[in-house]
Amino acid sequence: MFLSNTTNTLDAKGRVSVPASFRTTCTASGFEGIVLWPSLDGQYLEGGDLSVLDYYQGALDRMDMYDEGREALELVIFGESQKVGFDSTGRVSLPAEFRDYAGLDGKVTFIGRGRKFEIWNPDAHEARKAELRERARANRHRMKPPQNPSVAS
Repeated sequence: MFLSNTTNTLDAKGRVSVPASFRTTCTASGFEGIVLWPSLDGQYLEGGDLSVLDYYQGALDRMDMYDEGREALELVIFGESQKVGFDSTGRVSLPAEFRDYAGLDGKVTFIGRGRKFEIWNPDAHEARKAELRERARANRHRMKPPQNPSVAS
């Protein structure tokens, strides 16, 4: 599970250190790296380990095989995703087109989202934090208890 947020330096070659807890989560699946794709929801990147793509595939499999929306989602999510391996120090090289898409230059902020994470331009992330906190406060009543009784409340 991806938790917390961290801002790290992006060097001139596009390399950034992935937070240690994120690396641990990703390597548990056996892949020494992360999977990234441009977000459908804004100018930032989404990422995770390989299991997040399995999760998305399961959601897509519940759609009609010939649904145009399914085709678009498959092409964008899987067609634009890239596996990016860790170097010996836990860094990854963010592809130039991904850095451009998300406006990443100098610093990047990793934000945990549970089964996935996001990579933001730190200024863009800061600009939205107050709005997100207010939206979370207004919607907290919509959270439902887990179906699994073994999960602590």
